[in-house]
Amino acid sequence: HGYVPAPLAWHINCSSVADDILTMPSEAALRFGTKTPRYLHVASNQTNRWGHQRSYRLQVFSNTGDHLPESQAEVRAMSWARYKVAITKHKDLEEGSSSLYNQHDIWDPAVDFSKYIEDNEPIENEDLVAWVTTGFLHIPHSEDIPNTVTVGNGGGVLLQPHNYFDEDPSIHSPDGVYIDPGTEDSCENNRMACLAQETCSPIIEPFTYHGGVLSFFYLT
Repeated sequence: HGYVPAPLAWHINCSSVADDILTMPSEAALRFGTKTPRYLHVASNQTNRWGHQRSYRLQVFSNTGDHLPESQAEVRAMSWARYKVAITKHKDLEEGSSSLYNQHDIWDPAVDFSKYIEDNEPIENEDLVAWVTTGFLHIPHSEDIPNTVTVGNGGGVLLQPHNYFDEDPSIHSPDGVYIDPGTEDSCENNRMACLAQETCSPIIEPFTYHGGVLSFFYLT
């Protein structure tokens, strides 16, 4: 999605959201350091009751550092690091973005992720794979002693349904249980407080130790 001006007589400045359909991997390969769409959806042809395409939204939280320049021959072994998100057609032979064996020959790696995108096979109406690179760059500082805090040092990806359901799916969840303060030990309100009275509670036998000793042999 992207914002486009929508001039109206009663508004001097008004913006709206426009959809752009990415049909090729070269279009859906979003590099680090470049402008990325505000909303990135993987949508199907099916629609919900409101007529919107059922989709999932990809939200990436990443603060990775700069990778090797592409002019370096060694970068072929880690070409996946160029992209924040890359969408490709699913193929059984493309199991991962890298390989353990890449370290044996980084100049001619066993798996070169950039070739997945260079194939440039159409991705519209296909089974897709979303390749996401996330992480963070941590520069050591004195506050890391003795422990490095995790606040602000992290990354991740959120796969969020977007128009996938007709309404909030949580309304179909079973009714919640409200426990008043002071009733935590009441079996009537909190059945977990008295498991011994439950018929399905397991009977745990007392632990016994017969003094057995395991012998280990070392071959030299």
